[in-house]
Amino acid sequence: MIATMDIHIAPAGVADFHQVLTDHPRYWGERDLRSLHLLALVQEFGSTCLIARAEDGIRGYIFGFVTPDRTGYVHLIATRDDARGTGLGRRLYATFAEAAERHGAQRLKAITSIENTGSIAFHRSLGFDAKIVDDYNGSGLAMAVFHRDLPLDTSRS
Repeated sequence: MIATMDIHIAPAGVADFHQVLTDHPRYWGERDLRSLHLLALVQEFGSTCLIARAEDGIRGYIFGFVTPDRTGYVHLIATRDDARGTGLGRRLYATFAEAAERHGAQRLKAITSIENTGSIAFHRSLGFDAKIVDDYNGSGLAMAVFHRDLPLDTSRS
């Protein structure tokens, strides 16, 4: 297990975005989610698109933005295969929540597929309420939708 103390979390740049895509299998395994990675998010919402960097590269990232209704929306969060279980996901969420609050966010939101039980458990451990919403992603495409108020307390287990 890798300690997260030698990791620096900072806004993502264009080169970081491309590196994440190059290393995509290290974050997502067999699932091909490259189409969900939008460079415009990094270019337009740089302060809420964050990477966790160590000497050996990017260990994780979170891409999101603040909506006009003051919701910090997390579009993607991932940790590299060798950084899972280290608390890095919690650190990324905490840093995102702080940035979102600076931009006026009062709550957080995220979504995932109903089959992604790991993501559902992770979000619940952060205090999110989860609700299955039918047709969220189109006809017949239910999604798990997470909400929680800010501030975020990542010390919960």
